Amino acid sequence: MADDTPWLSPGERRAWLGLVAVAELLPGRLDQQLQRDAGLTHFEYQVLAMLSEAPGRALRMTALARRTNATLPRLSHVVKRLEQRGLVERAGSPQDRRATDAHLTDAGWAAVVAAAPGHVRTARALTVDALTPEDVEHLTRITAAMLRRLDPEGRMTPPD
Repeated sequence: MADDTPWLSPGERRAWLGLVAVAELLPGRLDQQLQRDAGLTHFEYQVLAMLSEAPGRALRMTALARRTNATLPRLSHVVKRLEQRGLVERAGSPQDRRATDAHLTDAGWAAVVAAAPGHVRTARALTVDALTPEDVEHLTRITAAMLRRLDPEGRMTPPD
């Protein structure tokens, strides 16, 4: 059998390993800051943030799962924890009795508003501040190209 594997060049390998390292290290650092300063995991923050940006601060659970790249069982477990803390409420969807909506409570809104500055400072310090303005433009193009392949439906593609 012929080996037709398109092996990475040394430069491609460095880029790939750098990307893998960032993908491994960044979530932990973001999680660490949010746990310390806001008592939230990074995923819990993402759930609250997606709800905070939604019309009426509510989303159908299936839409919230898509926006956070979560399975419904994982999302349900996390939303249950957030409900117990009074940050989120679940209710039947007024548009479809078979569906469930998650709604950000006033306490959830206050939590995400309080957590956002520290999260943004940390995200900026770990990423954007390490780059030149030209690097940021390149990173935007690079991540957009990767997301077109990883997320062809555009579920997690950032807005313009």
